[in-house]
Amino acid sequence: MQAADSAAETPPTASSRLARSPKDMALSLAVLLVPILLVFGAYQVFLGGNDPVAIDPGPAYEQARAAGELPVSEPVGLGPDWTPVRAVYRPAGPDGPTLRVGYVTPDGGALQVVQSARPAPQLLVAELTSTAQPQGSVEVGATTWQWYAARPGERALVWLAPQRSVLVVGSAPEDELTAMAAALSAN
Repeated sequence: MQAADSAAETPPTASSRLARSPKDMALSLAVLLVPILLVFGAYQVFLGGNDPVAIDPGPAYEQARAAGELPVSEPVGLGPDWTPVRAVYRPAGPDGPTLRVGYVTPDGGALQVVQSARPAPQLLVAELTSTAQPQGSVEVGATTWQWYAARPGERALVWLAPQRSVLVVGSAPEDELTAMAAALSAN
């Protein structure tokens, strides 16, 4: 019995540690990875891990209106499945005053509404591309909007008015771009 007790008390040698099999390493990794995967799965399923984080664009709209540098349109009549995710107002500077509000659409697409008093040719080059050209028009309410090709994978609806320009640009389907333009035209 004493021989067995003394063997149990001696620390493992380097050669016995090296003799561990890949199976032992796989089991050790599984013990670490299983809890991590369970926590990640619970986050995705129960806490909506892929849902966009909604923000309140109200302060950006209020700031733009208070500055009085351009007329501001806020979308009217959009459902709760339109999620605002970013809203920034930049007052007049070298690029002119600009209000940007980004949305995740009901189908999961992305679009951005840009309202600016910047001269239209400069704005179109900056926001779309230097080769952006009108590709047709569409009547949205009482307003005529122009279709433009934007950056790769994106389209834009553009309304050029005397005091400001409004762009609805993104990778969202055309019907959602048009729905946003209609919501802005309702003002």
